[in-house]
Amino acid sequence: QVKLLESGGGLVQAGDSLTLSCTASGLTFDDYSMAWFRQAPGKEREGISYISWGGRYTSYSDSVKERSTISKDSAKNTLYLKMDSLKTEDTAPYYCATAVVQRSYKGAGLNPGDFGTWGHGTQVTVSS
Repeated sequence: QVKLLESGGGLVQAGDSLTLSCTASGLTFDDYSMAWFRQAPGKEREGISYISWGGRYTSYSDSVKERSTISKDSAKNTLYLKMDSLKTEDTAPYYCATAVVQRSYKGAGLNPGDFGTWGHGTQVTVSS
């Protein structure tokens, strides 16, 4: 059974940095592209960053690009998202997810329907 466990969220101030982690189990980590999503209250789930199964390709939403970095450590089966210059509008629970199709770039468009396994989320709250 595939499991994803996010951590690293918390209460921070605007302008701070934060690194989220997502530890995966029950799968061959390097066979799956992965992504980070968030869903603020009253809003749709938003895909914010993607990394291909081999780690060579990454993409970001306009809302976080140039201040976020996605990475992975295959030895630790862990996905990361470092976010800098946090804004109050970054407040949301953050979820990691694995792509449905192995070794595919399907999912690079950050469509939630291209991802099949989700973590339970870690809350990020940015105060002004």
